[in-house]
Amino acid sequence: MQSLLQAVASHVALALQAVAILIVALGSVRAVLHITRTPLVARPGAADPRDGWLEYARWLVAALTFQLGADIVATSFAPTGDELGRLAVVAVVRTFLSYFLDREMEHAAGLRAEDRADARPGSSPSGL
Repeated sequence: MQSLLQAVASHVALALQAVAILIVALGSVRAVLHITRTPLVARPGAADPRDGWLEYARWLVAALTFQLGADIVATSFAPTGDELGRLAVVAVVRTFLSYFLDREMEHAAGLRAEDRADARPGSSPSGL
């Protein structure tokens, strides 16, 4: 029974790693498209260039989450020190990335709110 569970865990971990790789690939393609398109579309009201980087970071956090899941499944049976170290590193990187991404998203939302307030008819650019 234990060998069957180990085999299933191995396949689940492999599938989760494949999902993580796919997420990184898709997010990277979207980021490259955004980066190459942004300079070509320089008009008022165009997307903020930071939006592309924030979206890419969200893709990376999603991929790290799946990678963390894969590592948890892979270390379910008699984990080695190396496996536990890898799990700890992925967990720490994901936690820090999520924390700083959340801070950056709050900052970007504040900047967008300021831009909208400045763009309202009758508002002065100096805020007076």
